[in-house]
Amino acid sequence: MAISRFEELDFQETPMGELNLRRRREPTLDVDVYEVKLGEEYLMSSLFTVAEIALSDLGLAAASGEALRVVNGGLGLGYTAVAALADPRVASLEVIDALPAVIDWHNRGLLPVSAELTGDSRTTLTHADFFAVMRAQPTEPYDVILLDVDHSPRHQLDPSHADLYTVEGLRRVRAHLTAGGVFALWSDDPADDEFMERLGQVFENPTAHAVDFDNALTGGVSSNTVYVATKLA
Repeated sequence: MAISRFEELDFQETPMGELNLRRRREPTLDVDVYEVKLGEEYLMSSLFTVAEIALSDLGLAAASGEALRVVNGGLGLGYTAVAALADPRVASLEVIDALPAVIDWHNRGLLPVSAELTGDSRTTLTHADFFAVMRAQPTEPYDVILLDVDHSPRHQLDPSHADLYTVEGLRRVRAHLTAGGVFALWSDDPADDEFMERLGQVFENPTAHAVDFDNALTGGVSSNTVYVATKLA
């Protein structure tokens, strides 16, 4: 009898489609791999976390000052959030996710970094629509906004997200930042010249960082993009 290498840790119906968290053994690397699927789309894998970590590292490297107030849109497997907590300047980290199941995974300790994330007193996990938060009137501004939800500015998980990547949407994001604040965005696509032009209309000196990493499954090198933009005044 064949033995399945896959273990389903959670399955839930969501407004965005079927959400599945599974763990499998990757025999070529002899490691456990955690994967998330939404419908037929693979959202994330614990095999590939370099760019998710780089999102925090690059975003926070562009920030100045102490006692930083950070928000991370998109919880996922938690690697971006835990990387942010590694910076001692971070005084508080709010992680916003539209899917309560994802927050529940971490509260239940189902993922490798869950205990580190939820055990840090600086962490708050918020069930909300990050994009709706950005459309709302700012209350207390953030020093750093990290966003990893959609595949790229051109390829959104939900059509309602598209407005954030327009000039007007980026202006709303800017309004949620302190002077000197930083907006950093992960993308699965190469740097997008049109999006960079929009960023340049709203922020000062935006940069698109190519983040290359070894792909153990293909034997080659894969690349993601991290956009970093600053509100100087």
